[in-house]
Amino acid sequence: MKNKLIELVNQLPDSDLEKLYGSVEFLHQNYLYRKSLQDKGIILTERFGLETQQIVEQWDAAFAGEISDKTKEEIYFSEFKWHMFSYKKKDCLTAEAAREAFDGAAKDEVYVFYQNSNQVWVYTNAAGLRSTDFDSQQDVYIFDKALKWTYVHTHESYCGPYF
Repeated sequence: MKNKLIELVNQLPDSDLEKLYGSVEFLHQNYLYRKSLQDKGIILTERFGLETQQIVEQWDAAFAGEISDKTKEEIYFSEFKWHMFSYKKKDCLTAEAAREAFDGAAKDEVYVFYQNSNQVWVYTNAAGLRSTDFDSQQDVYIFDKALKWTYVHTHESYCGPYF
């Protein structure tokens, strides 16, 4: 397979190589992220279809259910759910306090989803999961299956993380 890829890459004009590099780099970073979790013994299982929408809706109901639709619109909740924390519409821990709370939380099994993705993951055997595991991730939402807590790592270095 690598030889076939090399053959294809060699046929591309230089102008297309930059686009290709960005895609390959993204795939490589995702691979390294998943591998680092698997090396800790964490099992990653992707959810599909209607179940993913239901899981995100459960998160919305549990953590943002009391925020009015008008307020959600004002804080651009549909663009970034974590705005409910950055706009201080929901009490939370931030920065190092959020990291410490997440690191200390029980995490046998957690859900993980991303703001602009239809992917939802279940991480099992996740007790070894740490806040630093998500430092390379953007706009990621992690929460326990009982919906008692959520941890959010944003794409903004000055916003969050939130717990």
